[in-house]
Amino acid sequence: MADILCGDDPEPSERFPAGPLYVPVRPGHRGCAARFFRTPLGDRTAVAFTSEDRLRATLGAGQPWIRLAEPALRALSAPLGVTTLTVDPRFSAPAARAQAPASEGRPAAARVAALWIG
Repeated sequence: MADILCGDDPEPSERFPAGPLYVPVRPGHRGCAARFFRTPLGDRTAVAFTSEDRLRATLGAGQPWIRLAEPALRALSAPLGVTTLTVDPRFSAPAARAQAPASEGRPAAARVAALWIG
């Protein structure tokens, strides 16, 4: 059986620590909380970047961050059921828009549809 060459494999068969990463956070009352995102299929994932420039290019200059090693980020996210770590994602969806107040006169069915579609 041939050995898998991890250098040629787009997804290496063995995980290895990525080193210190730039992890997006949300400031809170008791410090910072790591931000978790969703994959295109809807699964939760921890997200980290290998440079501050990559984080800013994807999430914007105003995004707060902390430095964490990959094993520390995995240990932080595992109790929450988040087992996937995405490093250096290239795309992100725009921030969610606030829904219009119900008093705008739209029928109830249209308001419910807007929650699912938009």
